[in-house]
Amino acid sequence: MTTEPAAPPTTPSPVHPLGRADLGKFASALAIGTAGGTIFSYLDLPLPWMMGAMFATVMSTLGGVKLKMDSRLRTLMILVLGVLLGGAFSPEVLERIPRWPITLGSLAIYVLIASLTTFSYYRFVARFDPRTAFFAAVPGGLNEMIILGESAGADERQIGVAHTTRIFFVVMILPFFFRLFADLGTTVRTFGIGGGGAIGPADVAILAGCAVAGFYAARLLRIPAPHLTGPMIASAAVHLAGLTSASPPGTVVAIAQIILGASVGARFAGLTFRDMGRIIRIGGVATALLLTISLLFALALAALAGFPFISLVLAFSPGGLTEMNLIALSLDIDTAFVATHHIARIAIIVTVVPLIFRLLVRFGLIGPPP
Repeated sequence: MTTEPAAPPTTPSPVHPLGRADLGKFASALAIGTAGGTIFSYLDLPLPWMMGAMFATVMSTLGGVKLKMDSRLRTLMILVLGVLLGGAFSPEVLERIPRWPITLGSLAIYVLIASLTTFSYYRFVARFDPRTAFFAAVPGGLNEMIILGESAGADERQIGVAHTTRIFFVVMILPFFFRLFADLGTTVRTFGIGGGGAIGPADVAILAGCAVAGFYAARLLRIPAPHLTGPMIASAAVHLAGLTSASPPGTVVAIAQIILGASVGARFAGLTFRDMGRIIRIGGVATALLLTISLLFALALAALAGFPFISLVLAFSPGGLTEMNLIALSLDIDTAFVATHHIARIAIIVTVVPLIFRLLVRFGLIGPPP
Protein backbone atom coordinates (compact mmCIF):
# COMPACT_ATOMS: atom_id res chain seq x y z
CA MET A 1 0.00 0.00 0.00
CA THR A 2 1.30 3.41 -0.92
CA THR A 3 1.81 6.06 1.70
CA GLU A 4 2.93 8.75 -0.70
CA PRO A 5 1.00 12.01 -0.92
CA ALA A 6 -0.98 12.68 -4.05
CA ALA A 7 1.05 15.76 -4.90
CA PRO A 8 4.11 17.67 -3.75
CA PRO A 9 3.71 20.02 -0.81
CA THR A 10 3.70 23.19 -2.87
CA THR A 11 1.15 22.72 -5.62
CA PRO A 12 -0.06 26.12 -6.83
CA SER A 13 -3.62 26.90 -7.87
CA PRO A 14 -3.10 28.77 -11.14
CA VAL A 15 -6.72 29.36 -12.15
CA HIS A 16 -7.45 32.77 -10.64
CA PRO A 17 -7.76 36.43 -11.68
CA LEU A 18 -4.46 37.41 -13.26
CA GLY A 19 -2.13 40.29 -12.60
CA ARG A 20 -0.16 42.12 -15.26
CA ALA A 21 2.89 39.91 -14.64
CA ASP A 22 0.88 36.80 -15.49
CA LEU A 23 -0.22 37.88 -18.96
CA GLY A 24 2.63 36.06 -20.71
CA LYS A 25 1.79 32.80 -18.92
CA PHE A 26 -1.88 33.30 -19.77
CA ALA A 27 -1.10 33.92 -23.45
CA SER A 28 1.07 30.79 -23.48
CA ALA A 29 -1.76 28.72 -22.01
CA LEU A 30 -4.17 29.93 -24.68
CA ALA A 31 -1.65 29.34 -27.48
CA ILE A 32 -0.75 25.85 -26.28
CA GLY A 33 -4.41 24.98 -25.71
CA THR A 34 -5.38 26.17 -29.18
CA ALA A 35 -2.53 24.20 -30.74
CA GLY A 36 -3.59 21.07 -28.85
CA GLY A 37 -7.20 21.50 -29.93
CA THR A 38 -6.15 22.01 -33.54
CA ILE A 39 -4.06 18.82 -33.50
CA PHE A 40 -6.85 16.77 -31.92
CA SER A 41 -9.30 18.16 -34.46
CA TYR A 42 -6.96 17.28 -37.33
CA LEU A 43 -6.59 13.75 -35.94
CA ASP A 44 -10.41 13.44 -35.82
CA LEU A 45 -10.42 12.69 -32.07
CA PRO A 46 -13.55 13.03 -29.91
CA LEU A 47 -14.33 16.43 -28.37
CA PRO A 48 -11.09 17.73 -29.88
CA TRP A 49 -11.01 21.37 -28.75
CA MET A 50 -11.44 20.70 -25.03
CA MET A 51 -9.52 17.41 -24.87
CA GLY A 52 -6.71 18.70 -27.05
CA ALA A 53 -6.32 21.88 -25.00
CA MET A 54 -6.39 19.91 -21.76
CA PHE A 55 -3.84 17.33 -22.89
CA ALA A 56 -1.47 19.90 -24.39
CA THR A 57 -1.47 22.15 -21.31
CA VAL A 58 -0.98 19.21 -18.93
CA MET A 59 2.03 17.96 -20.88
CA SER A 60 3.43 21.48 -21.09
CA THR A 61 3.12 22.15 -17.36
CA LEU A 62 4.74 18.79 -16.57
CA GLY A 63 7.57 19.80 -18.91
CA GLY A 64 8.17 22.96 -16.88
CA VAL A 65 6.27 25.54 -18.95
CA LYS A 66 4.68 28.10 -16.64
CA LEU A 67 1.01 28.56 -17.48
CA LYS A 68 -1.85 30.39 -15.80
CA MET A 69 -5.53 30.84 -16.57
CA ASP A 70 -7.94 33.57 -15.51
CA SER A 71 -10.93 32.38 -13.49
CA ARG A 72 -13.00 35.32 -14.76
CA LEU A 73 -12.56 34.23 -18.37
CA ARG A 74 -13.40 30.63 -17.45
CA THR A 75 -16.56 31.86 -15.73
CA LEU A 76 -17.54 33.81 -18.84
CA MET A 77 -17.13 30.71 -20.98
CA ILE A 78 -19.28 28.69 -18.56
CA LEU A 79 -22.03 31.30 -19.03
CA VAL A 80 -21.79 30.75 -22.79
CA LEU A 81 -22.03 26.98 -22.38
CA GLY A 82 -25.00 27.35 -20.04
CA VAL A 83 -26.86 29.26 -22.75
CA LEU A 84 -25.84 26.60 -25.26
CA LEU A 85 -27.10 23.76 -23.04
CA GLY A 86 -30.44 25.51 -22.55
CA GLY A 87 -31.03 25.30 -26.29
CA ALA A 88 -31.13 21.50 -25.97
CA PHE A 89 -34.43 21.69 -24.07
CA SER A 90 -37.23 21.21 -26.58
CA PRO A 91 -40.97 20.48 -26.26
CA GLU A 92 -40.12 16.80 -26.80
CA VAL A 93 -38.02 16.89 -23.64
CA LEU A 94 -41.06 17.89 -21.58
CA GLU A 95 -42.77 14.62 -22.50
CA ARG A 96 -39.91 12.60 -20.98
CA ILE A 97 -39.46 14.58 -17.76
CA PRO A 98 -42.13 12.62 -15.79
CA ARG A 99 -39.89 9.54 -16.04
CA TRP A 100 -36.80 11.27 -14.66
CA PRO A 101 -37.61 10.96 -10.92
CA ILE A 102 -36.68 7.26 -11.17
CA THR A 103 -33.12 8.06 -12.15
CA LEU A 104 -32.88 11.21 -10.04
CA GLY A 105 -33.79 9.16 -6.99
CA SER A 106 -31.20 6.56 -7.92
CA LEU A 107 -28.65 9.36 -8.20
CA ALA A 108 -28.77 9.93 -4.44
CA ILE A 109 -28.01 6.25 -3.86
CA TYR A 110 -25.19 6.46 -6.40
CA VAL A 111 -23.60 9.42 -4.62
CA LEU A 112 -23.70 7.56 -1.28
CA ILE A 113 -22.22 4.31 -2.62
CA ALA A 114 -19.61 6.05 -4.78
CA SER A 115 -18.50 8.32 -1.95
CA LEU A 116 -18.16 5.57 0.66
CA THR A 117 -16.39 3.20 -1.74
CA THR A 118 -13.86 5.80 -2.85
CA PHE A 119 -13.45 7.06 0.72
CA SER A 120 -12.43 3.54 1.77
CA TYR A 121 -9.85 3.46 -1.01
CA TYR A 122 -8.34 6.85 -0.20
CA ARG A 123 -8.34 6.13 3.53
CA PHE A 124 -7.07 2.55 3.73
CA VAL A 125 -5.12 2.10 0.49
CA ALA A 126 -3.83 5.56 -0.43
CA ARG A 127 -3.47 6.37 3.29
CA PHE A 128 -4.97 9.84 3.20
CA ASP A 129 -6.00 11.24 6.57
CA PRO A 130 -9.74 10.54 7.08
CA ARG A 131 -10.98 14.10 6.52
CA THR A 132 -8.99 14.55 3.33
CA ALA A 133 -10.01 11.06 2.15
CA PHE A 134 -13.68 11.90 2.59
CA PHE A 135 -13.70 15.14 0.61
CA ALA A 136 -11.35 13.74 -2.04
CA ALA A 137 -13.74 10.81 -2.52
CA VAL A 138 -17.05 12.60 -2.96
CA PRO A 139 -17.76 13.00 -6.72
CA GLY A 140 -18.69 16.66 -6.43
CA GLY A 141 -17.53 19.90 -7.94
CA LEU A 142 -13.88 20.80 -7.50
CA ASN A 143 -14.46 24.18 -5.87
CA GLU A 144 -17.25 22.94 -3.62
CA MET A 145 -15.16 20.05 -2.28
CA ILE A 146 -12.11 22.25 -1.67
CA ILE A 147 -14.21 24.79 0.25
CA LEU A 148 -16.03 22.15 2.32
CA GLY A 149 -12.82 20.20 2.93
CA GLU A 150 -10.82 23.22 4.02
CA SER A 151 -13.54 24.28 6.47
CA ALA A 152 -13.48 20.74 7.93
CA GLY A 153 -9.72 20.75 8.50
CA ALA A 154 -8.79 18.60 5.49
CA ASP A 155 -5.81 19.09 3.16
CA GLU A 156 -7.29 21.24 0.38
CA ARG A 157 -4.19 20.69 -1.79
CA GLN A 158 -4.68 16.94 -1.97
CA ILE A 159 -8.42 17.38 -2.44
CA GLY A 160 -7.81 19.73 -5.37
CA VAL A 161 -5.35 17.36 -7.04
CA ALA A 162 -7.67 14.36 -6.51
CA HIS A 163 -10.65 16.07 -8.14
CA THR A 164 -8.64 17.64 -10.95
CA THR A 165 -7.22 14.21 -11.74
CA ARG A 166 -10.69 12.64 -11.68
CA ILE A 167 -12.06 15.23 -14.09
CA PHE A 168 -9.04 14.86 -16.38
CA PHE A 169 -9.30 11.07 -16.58
CA VAL A 170 -13.08 11.01 -17.06
CA VAL A 171 -13.01 13.63 -19.81
CA MET A 172 -10.19 11.81 -21.60
CA ILE A 173 -11.78 8.35 -21.27
CA LEU A 174 -15.50 8.80 -21.96
CA PRO A 175 -15.44 10.19 -25.51
CA PHE A 176 -13.23 7.27 -26.60
CA PHE A 177 -15.51 4.86 -24.73
CA PHE A 178 -18.53 6.12 -26.65
CA ARG A 179 -16.70 5.96 -29.95
CA LEU A 180 -15.52 2.38 -29.37
CA PHE A 181 -18.58 0.84 -27.73
CA ALA A 182 -21.54 3.04 -28.64
CA ASP A 183 -21.00 3.34 -32.37
CA LEU A 184 -20.70 7.12 -32.22
CA GLY A 185 -18.45 9.07 -34.52
CA THR A 186 -16.20 11.90 -33.50
CA THR A 187 -19.16 14.11 -32.75
CA VAL A 188 -22.56 14.88 -34.08
CA ARG A 189 -21.86 18.51 -33.32
CA THR A 190 -18.18 19.12 -33.78
CA PHE A 191 -18.30 22.80 -32.78
CA GLY A 192 -15.37 23.45 -35.06
CA ILE A 193 -13.74 26.80 -35.56
CA GLY A 194 -15.80 28.70 -38.10
CA GLY A 195 -18.91 26.58 -37.49
CA GLY A 196 -22.35 27.67 -36.43
CA GLY A 197 -25.30 29.11 -38.22
CA ALA A 198 -26.44 32.70 -38.66
CA ILE A 199 -27.46 34.57 -35.54
CA GLY A 200 -29.09 37.99 -35.62
CA PRO A 201 -28.80 40.99 -33.27
CA ALA A 202 -32.10 40.13 -31.56
CA ASP A 203 -30.89 36.58 -30.91
CA VAL A 204 -27.62 37.91 -29.49
CA ALA A 205 -29.53 40.21 -27.15
CA ILE A 206 -31.83 37.39 -25.97
CA LEU A 207 -28.99 34.93 -25.38
CA ALA A 208 -26.83 37.54 -23.63
CA GLY A 209 -29.80 38.40 -21.43
CA CYS A 210 -30.19 34.71 -20.57
CA ALA A 211 -26.54 34.55 -19.52
CA VAL A 212 -26.60 37.64 -17.30
CA ALA A 213 -30.11 37.47 -15.85
CA GLY A 214 -29.95 33.70 -15.44
CA PHE A 215 -26.70 33.84 -13.49
CA TYR A 216 -27.80 36.58 -11.09
CA ALA A 217 -31.20 34.96 -10.53
CA ALA A 218 -29.62 31.57 -9.80
CA ARG A 219 -27.11 33.13 -7.41
CA LEU A 220 -29.87 35.03 -5.62
CA LEU A 221 -31.90 31.82 -5.25
CA ARG A 222 -28.77 29.89 -4.12
CA ILE A 223 -29.11 27.36 -6.93
CA PRO A 224 -26.00 25.12 -7.22
CA ALA A 225 -23.44 26.05 -9.91
CA PRO A 226 -25.22 29.33 -10.80
CA HIS A 227 -22.79 30.21 -13.61
CA LEU A 228 -23.98 27.18 -15.58
CA THR A 229 -27.41 26.44 -14.13
CA GLY A 230 -28.86 29.94 -14.31
CA PRO A 231 -28.07 30.65 -17.98
CA MET A 232 -29.17 27.11 -18.88
CA ILE A 233 -32.58 27.49 -17.22
CA ALA A 234 -33.12 30.93 -18.74
CA SER A 235 -32.04 29.73 -22.18
CA ALA A 236 -34.29 26.67 -21.91
CA ALA A 237 -37.23 28.94 -21.05
CA VAL A 238 -36.80 31.25 -24.06
CA HIS A 239 -36.24 28.31 -26.42
CA LEU A 240 -39.29 26.46 -25.13
CA ALA A 241 -41.31 29.68 -25.43
CA GLY A 242 -40.22 30.05 -29.06
CA LEU A 243 -38.56 33.43 -28.53
CA THR A 244 -35.43 32.21 -30.30
CA SER A 245 -34.04 29.05 -31.84
CA ALA A 246 -30.47 30.37 -32.01
CA SER A 247 -27.41 29.08 -30.18
CA PRO A 248 -23.95 30.60 -29.62
CA PRO A 249 -21.84 30.34 -32.81
CA GLY A 250 -19.55 27.34 -33.24
CA THR A 251 -16.47 29.55 -33.09
CA VAL A 252 -17.46 30.88 -29.66
CA VAL A 253 -18.20 27.38 -28.36
CA ALA A 254 -14.86 26.08 -29.64
CA ILE A 255 -13.08 28.94 -27.87
CA ALA A 256 -15.00 28.11 -24.70
CA GLN A 257 -13.84 24.51 -24.93
CA ILE A 258 -10.22 25.57 -25.37
CA ILE A 259 -10.39 27.82 -22.30
CA LEU A 260 -12.07 25.15 -20.17
CA GLY A 261 -9.59 22.50 -21.26
CA ALA A 262 -6.62 24.77 -20.66
CA SER A 263 -8.02 25.68 -17.22
CA VAL A 264 -8.06 22.02 -16.18
CA GLY A 265 -4.58 21.45 -17.59
CA ALA A 266 -3.13 24.54 -15.91
CA ARG A 267 -4.12 23.16 -12.51
CA PHE A 268 -1.30 20.63 -12.86
CA ALA A 269 1.28 23.43 -12.74
CA GLY A 270 4.06 22.76 -10.27
CA LEU A 271 3.96 18.99 -10.74
CA THR A 272 6.66 16.89 -12.39
CA PHE A 273 6.40 13.69 -14.42
CA ARG A 274 7.41 11.79 -11.26
CA ASP A 275 4.58 13.43 -9.33
CA MET A 276 2.25 12.56 -12.18
CA GLY A 277 3.18 8.92 -11.81
CA ARG A 278 1.91 8.96 -8.22
CA ILE A 279 -1.21 10.85 -9.26
CA ILE A 280 -1.96 8.32 -12.01
CA ARG A 281 -1.61 5.43 -9.56
CA ILE A 282 -3.78 6.98 -6.87
CA GLY A 283 -6.22 9.04 -8.90
CA GLY A 284 -6.47 6.48 -11.68
CA VAL A 285 -7.65 3.74 -9.34
CA ALA A 286 -10.16 6.08 -7.66
CA THR A 287 -11.52 7.14 -11.06
CA ALA A 288 -11.77 3.50 -12.17
CA LEU A 289 -13.81 2.71 -9.05
CA LEU A 290 -16.18 5.61 -9.70
CA LEU A 291 -16.61 4.76 -13.39
CA THR A 292 -17.28 1.12 -12.55
CA ILE A 293 -20.04 2.14 -10.14
CA SER A 294 -21.44 4.50 -12.80
CA LEU A 295 -21.54 1.69 -15.37
CA LEU A 296 -23.27 -0.67 -12.92
CA PHE A 297 -25.96 1.92 -12.19
CA ALA A 298 -26.39 2.59 -15.91
CA LEU A 299 -26.78 -1.12 -16.66
CA ALA A 300 -29.29 -1.60 -13.84
CA LEU A 301 -31.43 1.41 -14.73
CA ALA A 302 -31.34 0.60 -18.43
CA ALA A 303 -32.68 -2.88 -17.64
CA LEU A 304 -35.18 -1.89 -14.93
CA ALA A 305 -36.50 1.43 -16.18
CA GLY A 306 -35.80 1.30 -19.91
CA PHE A 307 -33.63 4.41 -20.15
CA PRO A 308 -30.95 4.50 -22.89
CA PHE A 309 -27.71 3.03 -21.58
CA ILE A 310 -25.55 5.70 -23.24
CA SER A 311 -27.52 8.55 -21.65
CA LEU A 312 -27.32 6.88 -18.25
CA VAL A 313 -23.56 6.36 -18.46
CA LEU A 314 -23.00 10.04 -19.07
CA ALA A 315 -25.63 11.16 -16.54
CA PHE A 316 -23.98 9.10 -13.78
CA SER A 317 -20.34 9.69 -14.79
CA PRO A 318 -18.22 11.37 -12.11
CA GLY A 319 -16.79 14.15 -14.25
CA GLY A 320 -17.05 17.90 -13.89
CA LEU A 321 -20.49 19.45 -14.30
CA THR A 322 -19.51 21.65 -17.23
CA GLU A 323 -17.29 19.06 -18.93
CA MET A 324 -19.87 16.25 -18.80
CA ASN A 325 -22.61 18.45 -20.20
CA LEU A 326 -20.32 19.56 -23.01
CA ILE A 327 -19.57 15.94 -23.89
CA ALA A 328 -23.30 15.19 -23.95
CA LEU A 329 -23.97 18.17 -26.19
CA SER A 330 -21.13 17.42 -28.60
CA LEU A 331 -22.15 13.76 -28.93
CA ASP A 332 -25.87 14.64 -29.04
CA ILE A 333 -26.59 12.33 -26.08
CA ASP A 334 -29.88 13.60 -24.56
CA THR A 335 -28.28 16.80 -23.30
CA ALA A 336 -31.25 17.94 -21.20
CA PHE A 337 -31.35 14.59 -19.36
CA VAL A 338 -27.60 14.60 -18.69
CA ALA A 339 -27.48 18.26 -17.65
CA THR A 340 -30.39 17.87 -15.22
CA HIS A 341 -28.78 14.85 -13.55
CA HIS A 342 -25.39 16.49 -13.10
CA ILE A 343 -26.96 19.61 -11.62
CA ALA A 344 -28.97 17.34 -9.29
CA ARG A 345 -25.75 15.51 -8.34
CA ILE A 346 -24.11 18.78 -7.28
CA ALA A 347 -27.24 19.81 -5.37
CA ILE A 348 -27.34 16.46 -3.54
CA ILE A 349 -23.65 16.66 -2.68
CA VAL A 350 -23.73 20.24 -1.43
CA THR A 351 -26.76 19.60 0.80
CA VAL A 352 -26.27 15.98 1.92
CA VAL A 353 -22.50 15.49 2.11
CA PRO A 354 -21.96 17.84 5.08
CA LEU A 355 -24.63 15.85 6.97
CA ILE A 356 -22.92 12.54 6.14
CA PHE A 357 -19.58 13.98 7.23
CA ARG A 358 -21.00 15.07 10.60
CA LEU A 359 -22.50 11.60 11.12
CA LEU A 360 -19.15 9.94 10.39
CA VAL A 361 -17.44 12.28 12.86
CA ARG A 362 -20.12 11.62 15.48
CA PHE A 363 -19.73 7.87 15.25
CA GLY A 364 -15.94 8.11 15.41
CA LEU A 365 -15.27 6.98 11.84
CA ILE A 366 -13.54 10.30 11.14
CA GLY A 367 -11.36 11.70 13.89
CA PRO A 368 -10.12 15.24 14.61
CA PRO A 369 -8.02 17.14 12.03
CA PRO A 370 -4.37 15.96 11.78
